[in-house]
Amino acid sequence: MKRREPSRRSSSPRLRRPLESAVAAGLGLSLACATASLPPPRVAASAAATLSYSASLQVSVSGPDVRGRTRVLLAFRRPDAIRIEIPGSSGARLVAVVRAGRLTAVLPAERAVFEGGAERSDLGALLGVDLAPAELMDVLVGVAPPDARDYRARWGEALPRKIEAVLADGTRLKATVDDALTGLLLPEAAFEPPPHPGYRPVDAAEARRLLGGRP
Repeated sequence: MKRREPSRRSSSPRLRRPLESAVAAGLGLSLACATASLPPPRVAASAAATLSYSASLQVSVSGPDVRGRTRVLLAFRRPDAIRIEIPGSSGARLVAVVRAGRLTAVLPAERAVFEGGAERSDLGALLGVDLAPAELMDVLVGVAPPDARDYRARWGEALPRKIEAVLADGTRLKATVDDALTGLLLPEAAFEPPPHPGYRPVDAAEARRLLGGRP
């Protein structure tokens, strides 16, 4: 899942400069409130243009409907594919896959499955993080959600290493990136849910409860 591919970067200054300007504008919220130093514009632009990403993160979420802290394995491939895995002591507690506008979340230990759309409200209902898939990708590579109340990123050499955000609904999201790779050849299988024949269907609230989130 972590085989490297050559980095996709435009060699044309005419293409790079508008992207850098757009990223700088998108980071306006960070400029206003972040205490950590921002990366050079070209580093921020390169991160924002990331097409594929795989990382291990320590994530905490505190909001109206959910509160928790957990390790998360996350991979994405633009424009619309995400895999979120929450590991447990004896296997995955949750494997959630977003692909082609659909969200499938499998809870193997509970033999339960949630299926729905992949809009902002669907991810919010399941994980308590009210972000559209594209916004979640952006948050990880240093771009603030357009309606976030606050967004701060502490950067490593090429990517954010610590992220703190207050989302539009007041939910606080914190993530520490333990390890991240970009420019990957992610196989199609990475964005397929695990087999779940016979699993009972549940709604998002029940899936969140089974994960230990606050109902």
